[in-house]
Amino acid sequence: MNNMKKALRIAIILSAFLVLYSCNPIEDESRSASMLLVDDILGTDADGKSGNFLQSDVALTTGSIRADSATATLRAETLDPDPLLGTSPYNDIVVTRYLVSYSRTDGKNVPGVDVPYPFEGSMSTVIKVGSTASVSFVIVREVAKMEPPLIRLVDLGAEQVLTCTAKVEFYGHDTVNRTVKATGYLTIYFANYADQSSGS
Repeated sequence: MNNMKKALRIAIILSAFLVLYSCNPIEDESRSASMLLVDDILGTDADGKSGNFLQSDVALTTGSIRADSATATLRAETLDPDPLLGTSPYNDIVVTRYLVSYSRTDGKNVPGVDVPYPFEGSMSTVIKVGSTASVSFVIVREVAKMEPPLIRLVDLGAEQVLTCTAKVEFYGHDTVNRTVKATGYLTIYFANYADQSSGS
């Protein structure tokens, strides 16, 4: 009888341990056994060359205002680096949307006054566990360049630069619909670079 009670107690403790372990504190209390990571986010400079920042031209380019895009490298991994039962397609991650918000180091962060408004975009990318995927997405919308504070930079030339940090939050779920989330950052330099290159 004592042996049975001891075995039952051990089983209860192990069950509680597994329940606690199944929570994913890295991903906002997700219960997924997988995690989504942002390896890097790349933008482009004023000449179109890739880099770990973005120079966003607020002026007209070839007669129109253009959005700016960035490329993120996302990775799917299991929380346990060596899962007892191995991995399966249930550990794969589907990224469904992203949220971009902006901030400044001087603390002036009112959207539509000091920084552009935040916005959300959709995507549909499957990342197999243990693999990476590159996704391109809009990080500065056209409409942001027609509103304060960016529209105020148009007449100031490339000498006046507004520096912001873009926070990009990627949301998704594993293939059994348990949520995951990851966050990355990109520095953006807003200016009228077109004036500088055209010499006007």
